Amino acid sequence: MLLSLSQWIQSIGFLAAIRESALVYPVIMTTHLSCIAIFGGMILMTDMRLLGLALTKYTVTEVVTGLRPWKRVGFVIMVAMGLLLGGAEAEKYYHIPYFWIKMTFLALVGVHALIFRPAVYNKTEEIDKAPMIPARAKAAAVLSLVIWTGVLTMGRLIGYYEGNKSGDAPVAELRVK
Repeated sequence: MLLSLSQWIQSIGFLAAIRESALVYPVIMTTHLSCIAIFGGMILMTDMRLLGLALTKYTVTEVVTGLRPWKRVGFVIMVAMGLLLGGAEAEKYYHIPYFWIKMTFLALVGVHALIFRPAVYNKTEEIDKAPMIPARAKAAAVLSLVIWTGVLTMGRLIGYYEGNKSGDAPVAELRVK
């Protein structure tokens, strides 16, 4: 059923046009990767501040609220471009295990947000008043770093996946560039 859905999605006119374009697909990919770099850098700085390892002359509130609008813009563009890329080659991605692991990590991003947004990211003033950064804030930062590293790693491995070329039982292989 998912395979049929994948085939249907990638057959949608504008997604097929994206896939077949020599220019549009690379531009979308470049935009996606650029937004990952920008968004990822802001996530990294936020997490490093929560761990007390960077931007320590700024309060946690200043860092979180200062980066939040830009993170939102970067996230929206990154996701939009990712959906276009995934939709354009949905059947190909259906067969790639790293894609599904990446999607699992992205689901964990959502779980992380549900747990830590109300307890940490929306209570930065409390963190600023505490004599030390609370353990829950440090846990949020460490888990964020782990989860986002997983997303990035699996996303990168998608590009190296060659799959099974012989027609035998499925085997995952990575090619070295």
